[in-house]
Amino acid sequence: MAKDPLESLQPLSSGARYGNTAIAFHWIVFVLVVIVGTLGLLHDDWPRRTQSFWINVHALLGLLLWVVLILRFGWRIRHAPPGLPANVGVLARRFASPVHFALYALLFVIPIIGVITFIYHGRIFDFGLYRLDLGIKKNRAIFGPTEDIHGYLAYGLFGLAGLHAAAALWHQFYLRDGVLQRMWPGSPRRMWSGRSAAMPVQERTGD
Repeated sequence: MAKDPLESLQPLSSGARYGNTAIAFHWIVFVLVVIVGTLGLLHDDWPRRTQSFWINVHALLGLLLWVVLILRFGWRIRHAPPGLPANVGVLARRFASPVHFALYALLFVIPIIGVITFIYHGRIFDFGLYRLDLGIKKNRAIFGPTEDIHGYLAYGLFGLAGLHAAAALWHQFYLRDGVLQRMWPGSPRRMWSGRSAAMPVQERTGD
């Protein structure tokens, strides 16, 4: 059976569920992407008097997303994820690795470009009790291009994330092969009513 390089160099048993920590990381990243992405899409609709506030919130949550992603990388290096269920098709296995790699790459790069755009707008990070002023003056020659790149990459992320979600729903409700169950919080039996031919998902392989 072909091995997805992003699954692990030493994958755990095929069809097993992810551990609690891996599941928590996944859904925290999901929630943060939804919130940060929504704030970004509403950028031009904010009232002028509150625009600076919401841009700051967008930037701080983007930083939080980046930190969570780094922690998730660290966790994944030390904890091998389970392999895909044995009944997952060749096409899904072939595309799983590049799609995951692209998602991780975009999640890593987009916040960095966002920070560059933020500080070269001459803005200050306001953490509430603490304000971080890097002393960089507004420079349109820098923030103009980086703002465009930040936006284009964000749209790419939304597209890939939508594809990822659609594939998960396809596996769950059409193929019924147990793929979504592996990353679903709580007991998989609550959401599962698959065909008799579907592979049952094993218990968590560890946290």
